[in-house]
Amino acid sequence: MQFSFTSEQEEFRSVLRRFLQEKSPTSVVRRLMETDAGWERGGWVELNQQLGLTGVHIPEEFGGQGFGFVELCIVLEEMGRALLCAPYFSTTVLAATAIMNAGTEAQQQVLLPPIALGETVATLAFTEPNGRWDVSGVETTASPSVGGFRLDGVKSFVLDGHTADLIVVAARAPGSSGEDGLSLFTVPGEATGLSRRTLKVLDPTRKLARLDFSGVEATLLGELGGGAAPLGKTLIQAAACLASEMVGGAERLRLSALDYANQRMQFGRPIASFQSMKHKQADMLVDVELARSAAYAAAQAAAEDDPELPAIAALAKACVSDAYLQTAIHTIQIHGGIGFTWDNDTHLWFKRAKSSEVFLGDPAWHRERMLQAWGV
Repeated sequence: MQFSFTSEQEEFRSVLRRFLQEKSPTSVVRRLMETDAGWERGGWVELNQQLGLTGVHIPEEFGGQGFGFVELCIVLEEMGRALLCAPYFSTTVLAATAIMNAGTEAQQQVLLPPIALGETVATLAFTEPNGRWDVSGVETTASPSVGGFRLDGVKSFVLDGHTADLIVVAARAPGSSGEDGLSLFTVPGEATGLSRRTLKVLDPTRKLARLDFSGVEATLLGELGGGAAPLGKTLIQAAACLASEMVGGAERLRLSALDYANQRMQFGRPIASFQSMKHKQADMLVDVELARSAAYAAAQAAAEDDPELPAIAALAKACVSDAYLQTAIHTIQIHGGIGFTWDNDTHLWFKRAKSSEVFLGDPAWHRERMLQAWGV
């Protein structure tokens, strides 16, 4: 397994970091997080026209760049650092990956090019009010109809579900349970019978929605009853991607804490010179570097489609979740009284750290999955 980046990948990271520093300063993050949508389509189009980021891991035959999960995770790490407000994770990581895993070649030829061009914003709706993050938690039903299928049920915690143009929905045949009878479907965002509303959440930079399906016409994606395996694979790959995004945010917090400690004077000297502060900074560095190693290992495993990916991705998600949140806590403490004020930017990353901790499953859940994957 490779643990170093090529010169081309490092150059790609540098270009992307400069672009995001210009397009996603905290002033823009604060403005967008106060809007209902949480992002602007003009900025989204610009992001894709200049760098083609939505097509990074989409094959070239379907209009993408033809790279892999390593490059995708580089993008996500830099976006996590910049706290970019855009439907990237929902569209590229969740929806596009699900289509690549489940769709037929003909379906991919139709659905993926508009996503790769940034013309279609998509998402994956699989979680429900029961709060479960695995395939067995799907209760939405799909009944055959004259035009295809009709969906009935409720999806909750759907990332960017209130603004998506295309929704990939996990549903099952009536009366089935577990992995049996589970299928994936595509539904237009403005479909008749679909009701969408934004949920009130802790992290305003990442919008979640509740979707109510009442006899909504849907198109089957892939094989009928064959949705469990591609959905499960998608969620594992998404966990690896989320780990990289969280590493970027944790590194941003660590550096901001270090900068502040070097600037803040107390008793005639920077507080960074105090032994207790050095201990805290050392702990943060170790936590973030350990998390980075876990995230990079998961990215490489995803790129190689390693059989150990379920365990490695679960380990990375659990490890990085803990490191991100603990780094956020340390950063607030180092900033002292201003660290938890609205005017200070630290709380933006703290809220993202907390929301990411539980998104796609909390650390305890992923540790259990890791042990199950290793047969413990």
